[in-house]
This record gives sequence, structure tokens and C-alpha cells, in this order.
Amino acid sequence: MEILVDSNVILDIVTEDRKWFQWSSETLAFYADTKMLVINPIIYAEVSVGFDRIEDVEEVLPLTHFRRAQLPWEAAFLAGKCFLKYRKKGGKKRSPLPDFFIGAHAAVMGLTLMTRDASRYRTYFPKLRIISPEKSD
Repeated sequence: MEILVDSNVILDIVTEDRKWFQWSSETLAFYADTKMLVINPIIYAEVSVGFDRIEDVEEVLPLTHFRRAQLPWEAAFLAGKCFLKYRKKGGKKRSPLPDFFIGAHAAVMGLTLMTRDASRYRTYFPKLRIISPEKSD
């Protein structure tokens, strides 16, 4: 099983978030021992915002710990369809949210998603396997 790690989990660890650091660091460490951890360009971009140098981002997201996967075209299509559903439900954003790309990537590739904010993923990707503090599927 490969696990797509949402940026919020990584950022909880990097920023030593008071509320989420313990859950995120323990959960990531637990799965890192036996599973392949994966990130994509969207996750990389979200994590990079707090850094001035790419070398610092590379240190936080080393290739020895995270496999880098490209976003499949099918996932981009699915993200667009989920965004359309979001807009029809009254969503105000004008372009697809990063979570739609991340959730679609996991769904299309059959990856489990590790996130501490599972509500949007559960709404738009109900069959997605999720590791979260709420409940793990």
C-alpha cells in the first residue's frame, strides 16, 4: 500500500503545530516503517510556501522518505468534475482547490490518503481510503 501524504500532515511537523504535531508525526512515522509515502507537485508546492530556498524544501521532503509522483491526467479530469459538483453546491472558489487534485490523485491511483482534514475528501471522494484522526478507512 502506498500512502499519499497531504501537505497539512507535513506542515504540522515542520511548524511543530501545537494541536496536530503529535498526531501527524506519530502517524507519519508509524506508516513510514512499512509503507511507501508519496507526494505530488501540488503537495510539494503547498509545503514550499514557508521556505525561501528549494534546498530547504528538499531537506524536508527527501527522496529517501517520499516518492514523488506526477498527477495523472485522469486525476486532473476527476478534480475538475469534483470542482463542478462543489460549485453546484454553492462553492464560491473560482478555480479547483488543491484538495480536489490531491483527492483525485489518490482515488485514480488507488492510494490511501493521509490527512488530518478528511471532511472535504470524504464528501467528494467517498470511496477513498483515508488515514485521519477522525477515523481510518
